[in-house]
Amino acid sequence: MSARIEWAKQAPDAYKAMVGLEQALAKSGLETSLLELIRLRASQINGCAYCINMHANDARKAGETEARLQTLSVWHDTHFFSDREQAVLAWTESLTLLPERHAPQEQYERLREHFSETEIVNLTLAIATINAWNRFGVGFAMIP
Repeated sequence: MSARIEWAKQAPDAYKAMVGLEQALAKSGLETSLLELIRLRASQINGCAYCINMHANDARKAGETEARLQTLSVWHDTHFFSDREQAVLAWTESLTLLPERHAPQEQYERLREHFSETEIVNLTLAIATINAWNRFGVGFAMIP
């Protein structure tokens, strides 16, 4: 696949808005390692090579182990992820696959066991933001 439009150069205000979402997430109080799991898992589902490469590297920098990174796509079949992380990964998958999964009530209730309402909003923002980044990455064939 060859690269297409350099979207950030063509729409700098849109890029700035996306960066603004990331800045809000950085101030959210959610740990970087958890945000990177969200970003990497959504990017795997969406098939964004650019984002998978970036967020796997960022997750390593945030302290993720190779075992967890290598099994993230099958997290539900491992014991590597805490109940808290599993709740977030299930929510990530459902919101990324929204037409198929519809954000089930039981997943929302599971999130509430581990996170405040503000944290759930910020987790949802993280999922929405990486899904938007993935659409730019895949849509414009960004290459790692």
